[in-house]
Amino acid sequence: MEFDPSIFKSYDVRGIYPETIDEELAEKIGIAFVNHFNLKNVAVGRDGRISSPQLSKALIRGITKADADVTDVGEICSDMVYFASGNYDFDGAAMVTASHNPSQYNGFKFCLKGAVPVSGDDGIYAIRDLIQKDELKTVEKIGVVVEKNIYADYVNKLLSLIDVKKIKPLKIVVDAGNGIAGKVITEIFKSLPCQIVPLYFEIDGNFPNHQPSPIEEKNLVDLKAKVRAEKADLGLAFDGDGDRVFFIDEKANGVSATLIAAMVSELMLEKFPGSRILYNVNVGWVVKETIEKMGGIPSVTPVGHSLIKAQMRKEDGLFASEHSGHYFYRNLSYADSGMVTTLIVLEIISKANQSLSEIVKKYDIYSLSGEINTEVADAKAKIAEIKSKYSDGKISELDGLAIEYSDWHFTLRSSNTEPLLRLNVEAKTKEIMEQKRDELLELIRS
Repeated sequence: MEFDPSIFKSYDVRGIYPETIDEELAEKIGIAFVNHFNLKNVAVGRDGRISSPQLSKALIRGITKADADVTDVGEICSDMVYFASGNYDFDGAAMVTASHNPSQYNGFKFCLKGAVPVSGDDGIYAIRDLIQKDELKTVEKIGVVVEKNIYADYVNKLLSLIDVKKIKPLKIVVDAGNGIAGKVITEIFKSLPCQIVPLYFEIDGNFPNHQPSPIEEKNLVDLKAKVRAEKADLGLAFDGDGDRVFFIDEKANGVSATLIAAMVSELMLEKFPGSRILYNVNVGWVVKETIEKMGGIPSVTPVGHSLIKAQMRKEDGLFASEHSGHYFYRNLSYADSGMVTTLIVLEIISKANQSLSEIVKKYDIYSLSGEINTEVADAKAKIAEIKSKYSDGKISELDGLAIEYSDWHFTLRSSNTEPLLRLNVEAKTKEIMEQKRDELLELIRS
């Protein structure tokens, strides 16, 4: 069949329904997934997008045609698929989702037994190639499909990772963005004394209120207003498939992923002293400093969930963080979970007996630009030009370009999916950060 091979990406399969992803292709992807990995028992979950039920059915049809049994775990968040893969006897798992993308998008995330992620080089491109070459193998007697509700087991697992008795009756505004997170949060908080103020909990794949992409400031406007109006202790914003979470303090100010990572690192090292904690190249200085102060071992990673998970397994990392709101846990099969992070932050606030804004003060010691994207014609040439200009700094090319000076540093990376350069700048003062940010942007955009 004819299809757009560019939908097979480094970390997942993602395209526009039904133009570049449809039921016919979904079925073939299911067959190829089983063929390539020789799978026998696959869990399949889906998010709340309009096209997810039909794509899920087609994917399941393909998996069973390739002689594997399927357990349909229904409408769930992505980290529940990772949980299923790590806690039950499945040798593969798939999630139908396009995460934070607009409503017309959909796609698939894959993992193997123990929540081991399937990335481009580890299988996604091989699945693409099997379909392109028309080398798919099916059987006459198809596999069996059963349904399983995993919510109770999942909630019990999450609650086992925190000290539930310490959680105080906090008032929390949760913006689910009409994605799957509202359904999941409702189940989790049945066991906690907190008051949830729901915002856009109705699952609606049209995303009528705002896009389910909380990394964008414009999508946090309603949440911040609700936190103020309700005089809440904090606000939470989830993406479409519920695996990323962003935090708003009681003053309706956003708390960066760097500050959350530092907070969580400190608590994790109190519980598991001397552990290794990982963070990607765009995370701020305070994370490494906090890990070292607590006696942990810091380790830097490239950007990308499959790369981070692989490095965590190799180095036996306890916890890892990305600047984009992904947080990863060894005791959750090295998978990322916005839900676990939510519970850990509630535990931190409850134990400290302070507001979230007061807690983050001790970590908020540097000035961060946040990620700034610029469309460029030739990303490689522009990175080389900037490397030459700042060649007197401490250079790392682990992932794109990172250059560090005594009072400031920056990272510059190409997007995996778009013709963009992504810039992050951090400095010891706001003045230095703004000066260097503007200096770099002028060079990038010239």
